[in-house]
Amino acid sequence: MKQTVYLSLGANVGDRAKNLRDAVALLRKADIGVTQTSSLYETEPVDYLDQPWFLNMVVEAQTELNAVHLLQALHAIESQMGSKKSVAKGPRLIDLDILLFGDAIIDTPELQVPHPRMHLRRFVLQPLAEIAPNARHSVSALRVSEMLDRTPDKSAVRRFGESNCSGRL
Repeated sequence: MKQTVYLSLGANVGDRAKNLRDAVALLRKADIGVTQTSSLYETEPVDYLDQPWFLNMVVEAQTELNAVHLLQALHAIESQMGSKKSVAKGPRLIDLDILLFGDAIIDTPELQVPHPRMHLRRFVLQPLAEIAPNARHSVSALRVSEMLDRTPDKSAVRRFGESNCSGRL
């Protein structure tokens, strides 16, 4: 059975926009049916500040993969693209995260859904609110637009130029 999922994509190394476009293409090749993408957003780093600014986006997708297999597919795409996570929350060629997996609540050592820090991340909430403002967090039951209004994160998040990735695909 297909699930609607929301994934966060981020890059701050190399050609950031190309990295995001390539990741979306690889999602499609992995049978993760991207149905909608947000605009690209340029965002300042949070937590680990001594690094370049990121480009972030969110995609809506349909998948028949279960959550663990989806996570494995995302890790495979990161590896295929050459992304290495040598510093926690540090520079990334590409970073892919599961934000929401239908209305599932998953809490295992390898995967937490909804993403445990999404409500604290403007760089996630702003692009997610663009494409799914009424999607609900399966634990808090808040809509994405409500989480964006309430987030304590005041970091800079601004639309990045004209995106070739934005809109329904």
